[in-house]
Amino acid sequence: METKNAHKRKKQPELVRRALLDEAARITLEQGLSKVTFQAVADAVGVTKGGVMHHFATKDALILEVFYDAMAKFEAEVNAAMAKDPVSYGSFTRAYIDATISLGEKGQAEFNSQATLYVLMLGDRMLRERWAEWSNEQLKKYAATDNSETLCMVRLVADGIWLSDFSGIDISDKASIRERLINMTQQDFDKQF
Repeated sequence: METKNAHKRKKQPELVRRALLDEAARITLEQGLSKVTFQAVADAVGVTKGGVMHHFATKDALILEVFYDAMAKFEAEVNAAMAKDPVSYGSFTRAYIDATISLGEKGQAEFNSQATLYVLMLGDRMLRERWAEWSNEQLKKYAATDNSETLCMVRLVADGIWLSDFSGIDISDKASIRERLINMTQQDFDKQF
């Protein structure tokens, strides 16, 4: 999109909004949350600063929408994995593992979306609270199938691996660790000890 022809080009507000969200997410991931400005996003998309403000009244509104967008993608990934799981016990935890621990099978877009979610949560108290609200809602929703100490520990390990991936920490044999975590989600696992 070129700024020069803003008055002559066909208006496509949904495409522009999507591009603004994507570029704000990219800037967050590559440069940090503090570098997300209306001007930086406008320049990246090729619209005016006013074009950004048309869609988002404040920088906080833009950041919040980027967060909700990344959350929606994450939740969709969890829900899709749960829909494929024939066993209800531990299904949320297995889906959470699938959504957080990448073995390279995910595309760059999925990884970037997850990484953006992490950057936003780590950088903003309000967004961490929103993440906590979502997580607590899921734990209540799936209390009948995913409310054991073992499943809680498995999700916490998955979070640690997610943070390690984002931080660029090499984990030897991540596939084996992931498989072990999945095995720990089986209903009979605790009976072995």
